[in-house]
Amino acid sequence: MSLRIVVCVKYVPDATGDRHFAEDLTVDRDDVDGLLSELDEYAVEQALQIKEAADDAEITVLTVGPEDANDALRKALSMGADKGVHVEDEDLHGTDAVGTSLVLAKAIEKTGYDLVVCGMASTDGTMGVLPAMLAERLGVPQVTQLSEVSVEDGVVKGRRDGDTATEQLEASLPAVVSVTDQSGEARYPSFKGIMAAKKKPVESLELDDLDIDADEVGLEGAWTKVEDATERPARTAGTIVKDEGEGAKQLAEFLAGQKFI
Repeated sequence: MSLRIVVCVKYVPDATGDRHFAEDLTVDRDDVDGLLSELDEYAVEQALQIKEAADDAEITVLTVGPEDANDALRKALSMGADKGVHVEDEDLHGTDAVGTSLVLAKAIEKTGYDLVVCGMASTDGTMGVLPAMLAERLGVPQVTQLSEVSVEDGVVKGRRDGDTATEQLEASLPAVVSVTDQSGEARYPSFKGIMAAKKKPVESLELDDLDIDADEVGLEGAWTKVEDATERPARTAGTIVKDEGEGAKQLAEFLAGQKFI
C-alpha cells in the first residue's frame, strides 16, 4: 500500500519586504510579495527523501490561505511533490493557530494520510505550536523538532538535537512530525520540475467542504488577537566615546542612565 505523506506549507510575506499590519491588525498579505515559507521548504525536502527511500509513496502538499497561496503549492510541486490541496475561504481571514489547526486537520482527514510533515514554525508567526495542535486534533503521536527523519516498517524515526542532549525518537504511523532547518538543505526546483508542476492537480476546498462553521475560524473565532501595535522607532545615532582615560567612567555613566527590561 502506498505511503501517503501530507506536507503542510504556508504562504508568508517576504521577509525582505515591507511587512506590516492591516487596519484590522492582521498581517497585511495584499500589499507585500509572498512566498513559500522557507522553514516549510525543509519539510518538503524531508518528505521527498522519505518518498525516494520508499517502495511506493505519494506526497500531497496542503495549504490554507488566500488565492496567492497557490504559489506556495506550486513551489512545492515543482520541488517534486505529487499533488496539492488549497483551502481558500473568505471567512478564514484572521484565523489564528487554533483555527488553522482545525482546518488543516479536517483537510488532512479528507485527503487521507499516513504521515504529516510540518516545518518547525512559520516565518511570519514563528509560534511553532501548530504540529502539536494538529497531532492532538488528529489523535495521533507527534515527533517534533527533528534534525533527521526516516520511515521504515510503519514506524517514523527521528533525531532531536537539544542544547544539552540528543534524543532518538520513534512513533507508529499514522503520526505528525516537524523538522528543523538543520534537517538538510532543500533542493532547488529544476526547469523540468517547474514545467511539470503546472500539470499537477491542485484540489480547492472551502469551509463547507470540511464541515466547518464560519464562527469557528476567522477573527471572530480566534483565541488570540493583536490588540495594539506600534511601529518600531527609527534608529537614532549612537554616542561615540573617545577613550582619553575617562572611557570606562563615561560608559558606566551611560549604562546607569539606561532602562533595561
